[in-house]
Amino acid sequence: MFLFPSSATSFRGPFVAQARVIKALILRDIRTRFFGHGLGYLIAIAWPLAHIVVLIGIWSFMGRATPYGSSLALWFATGLVPVMSFIYASRWIMLSVVVNKSLMAFPAVKLVDILVARAILESGAACCMALALFGLFFAFGIDPFPASAVDAMKAVGAGILLGIGFGFINGVIAAIYQLWVTVYTLATIVLYILSGVLFVPDHMPEAAREALSWNPLVHAVEWMRLAYYGAYSSRTFDPIYLISWGLVTIFIALLVARFGRRFVSNA
Repeated sequence: MFLFPSSATSFRGPFVAQARVIKALILRDIRTRFFGHGLGYLIAIAWPLAHIVVLIGIWSFMGRATPYGSSLALWFATGLVPVMSFIYASRWIMLSVVVNKSLMAFPAVKLVDILVARAILESGAACCMALALFGLFFAFGIDPFPASAVDAMKAVGAGILLGIGFGFINGVIAAIYQLWVTVYTLATIVLYILSGVLFVPDHMPEAAREALSWNPLVHAVEWMRLAYYGAYSSRTFDPIYLISWGLVTIFIALLVARFGRRFVSNA
């Protein structure tokens, strides 16, 4: 009569143990990431927010006309939020492996645990950043409400998912070749320039539009702008392509992390 409870407990045991490891890694990251204090985690939210505000201020000062809507700041924000969610999530998830690699000396800590713990932290930071920017616009009298709140949340979520996917796979590579951190950081600048934040993909020549459509970030930006502007249309947007990038990169990274632990640990 005690067989079933015992079996259930043994089945849950590994999952409970892994959850505890991930929780411990999250708490450690919060306390040690900035200034050795938990409140330092607020910088993870404030830094991308400040990045967005500065860029919006520069472009607004240049006096560029907004392609859609009445607010240039809001137009740029619709592109920057999913892009910055991706860039900061992918970069910090990748760096988490480099910073915490020594913890893999403990048998209980796996590469997957480090990646998942930082993914949870970065997802929360990205959501808080988007909400803070929303409140900032509202405070300055700019209407921040999208035409479709559901699609706006999906766009932010897709940017975070893509960031997690890229962060996972680049984290595995960085665990083996630390120089890759610099390579990927430079690559994100190119992805940002070609993401569609500064232009409308459908207004580009057809050959250029087709080439840009291979960049998954373009689709995240288009999704957000479709959510905000009822008159906006896009021949480029493909949500399946965008989500597939995130899921496939996560799957590949977890597969490599699972079966290549010894190779990663000895790198």
